[in-house]
Amino acid sequence: MRRRPGIGGLQTAAAARDQYRLLGENVAKLRTDLMKKQLATFRSQLEEFARKHKNDIRKNPTFRSQFHEMCAKVGVDPLASNKGFWAELLGLVISIMNLTGVQIVEICLATRPHNGGLINMQELCTLLQQRRKSDREAVSEDDCLRAISKLKVMGSGFEVISIGKKKLVRSVPTELNKDHNQILELAQAQGFVTVDEVER
Repeated sequence: MRRRPGIGGLQTAAAARDQYRLLGENVAKLRTDLMKKQLATFRSQLEEFARKHKNDIRKNPTFRSQFHEMCAKVGVDPLASNKGFWAELLGLVISIMNLTGVQIVEICLATRPHNGGLINMQELCTLLQQRRKSDREAVSEDDCLRAISKLKVMGSGFEVISIGKKKLVRSVPTELNKDHNQILELAQAQGFVTVDEVER
């Protein structure tokens, strides 16, 4: 037969639970404080890195892409900030992204009568580079992808889709279904499709 603990035993067990709870809360607070300190240190080091390499971030699309990738891995989006350190330091980069987005819209609208609202990403980058006319304002595919992702948020119908190995920018507010995608894949090989090919 098992004995029930007495009042003294229950009080001791309750006190032990309270002590463990307090100890757990203290450990959690210490960990949180340590993580906040590490995050503040990392942020200041990231800011120093950005300050030191500001010109490379602004002028070199490959370096800019790697910088954004590094920021994304730690949950920092310098392009999302419109005030404070990032806006001050990278204001030109944000302006470049905004200009890139506007120019992408202009190019897509201008080429829509010829391509139906689907433009090859490489062609878009080439046309964008021609508009800029200098290597000083070089644009990478990554720059275009970032600008289009910002356009997509506005619900304007801009989206990057992959057809086979190619990336296309869709600038018409309509969904492409599976049939559309298969027809586009067929057309990749020779640049066109016939009715017979599509029916098959």
